[in-house]
Amino acid sequence: MKILSVVIPCYNSEAYMNKAINSALAGGDDVEVIIVNDGSTDRTKDIADQFEKKYPGIVKVVHKENGGHGDAVNTGLEIAKGQYFKVVDSDDWLGEEAFIKVLKVLKNSVKANAGLDMLLTNFIYDKAGAYHKKVMRYNKALPKKRILGWDEKIKFGKSQYILMHSVIYRTELLRQCGLNLPKHTFYVDNIFVFKPLPYVEKIYYLDVNLYHYFIGRDDQSVNEKVMISRLDQQIRVNKIMIDIFIQSKVENKRLYRYMFQYLDMMMCVSSMMALLSGEERNMEQKEELWDYLKEQDEELYKKLRKTFFGKIVNVKTGAGRKVSIGIYRAVHKIFGFN
Repeated sequence: MKILSVVIPCYNSEAYMNKAINSALAGGDDVEVIIVNDGSTDRTKDIADQFEKKYPGIVKVVHKENGGHGDAVNTGLEIAKGQYFKVVDSDDWLGEEAFIKVLKVLKNSVKANAGLDMLLTNFIYDKAGAYHKKVMRYNKALPKKRILGWDEKIKFGKSQYILMHSVIYRTELLRQCGLNLPKHTFYVDNIFVFKPLPYVEKIYYLDVNLYHYFIGRDDQSVNEKVMISRLDQQIRVNKIMIDIFIQSKVENKRLYRYMFQYLDMMMCVSSMMALLSGEERNMEQKEELWDYLKEQDEELYKKLRKTFFGKIVNVKTGAGRKVSIGIYRAVHKIFGFN
């Protein structure tokens, strides 16, 4: 029985996929490494096939037509045999020592039939050229080294969001919640994290730096210029998250607060990209997003408009927008994202 399925979506990843795959192979026979070749046109297919041939009991390769990152994750989830599920992007990698500790926790959980739904670890913003690498930790948000639920003392700070890099979900929970990410859409990792949350009952936080999140390629989806050019996709994801939040009807106060905070951040990101662009069409898309929220749930709309983020991205004057952009730049410098 495999403890963990590690899915690595690859699209024209020949230059860097080896590092991601080798880092997952450090888990040995406890893991299955599913390489999803998403219609690549370079040597990605050949490299993936070489790994499958060399590690036949561990590596599985799927070649498919291009459907985007989310569709590759869907494909991995369909065939995953592991008790737990982790996505590693092809330009990122896992720290070996931390990975072994993670697998130990997951194995013990399975052995004890503990019913663990979600395991969280730290991740590193491995930004190219940066001497100091920022680590996203959850040590002040969550108790360590024990299983806990949403009713316990959980308090995420404004910068402590659960991202795909930090989360490992129970595989069957992802299927139970009906996770199905949209095709040909960037930024679906937010849906991957967000949609399963109402199904999560048991959480474990392991204070290790597992995931290295590389930032630095010009064509990377989180590059600011790229994000602005793909604002329509960011907003598409944002609307799906609005629908998820409304339809989930979350009753637990702490979980509600966290999901509300996450949605607040997403509304801010979409709106801020429109502000940064200064383009009329993007500003229209921003207004359409807020109008969509109001149509779906006017009370939620009012609450989000009153938050700090909601206020700074909805200023009407040119001077006010300049202040908002200045605040964003300051936050960007502090946290080192993008």
